[in-house]
Parts: sequence; C-alpha cells; structure tokens
Amino acid sequence: MLDYVALALLFFLAVTLVYGIIAIHDVPYKIAKARDHPHQDAIEAAGWVSLFTLHAIWPFLWIWAMMYRPDRGWGMGSSGSRALEDRIAALERRQATGPSAK
Repeated sequence: MLDYVALALLFFLAVTLVYGIIAIHDVPYKIAKARDHPHQDAIEAAGWVSLFTLHAIWPFLWIWAMMYRPDRGWGMGSSGSRALEDRIAALERRQATGPSAK
C-alpha cells in the first residue's frame, strides 16, 4: 500500500513541478498584457523559447515586459519631458535675443 502512496506522491510532485515551470515562464507575458505592452506577442513567443532553453533568457523578458508603462511609454514621465521642453524654449528665447552685454 505504501508503494502506491509513494508512487502517487511522486506523480503528483512531477505534475506540479512541470506545471509550475510552465506557469513561471508565462509571468513576463502576463505583465506585458496587463501593461498593454506593444510587444506582447513577441514576449510570449520568447517566453516559450526561454522554456526550452531552461529559462536562460527569462530575466531579460522580465525586464523587457517591465520597461513599458502605458502612462509614460518607454521613457521618463511627463514631468521630466516638460522640464526639458521648458529649458529648450528658454535657450531658444535667449538665442533669439542675441548675445547679452556684460
């Protein structure tokens, strides 16, 4: 009887391990889908490739999925770009007035 219990336990652990590995490889795709990432399909395909390469590229997929955010896209937030635009406008005004006398 204990042989069958041990066999069932081994079978259960093997199935759980395989399912867990497959579920973990899909995390970057779920992040990308939640963030409405423009490269969702590529991240999903790369996740399957990562599964067959023993998750060698999985950390890069995680970074790729986390880089994009719907509110700011790929770069800085709007406050950072607005400050940069203000500085450029100030420099253009200063250049248009000509060199100032000291």
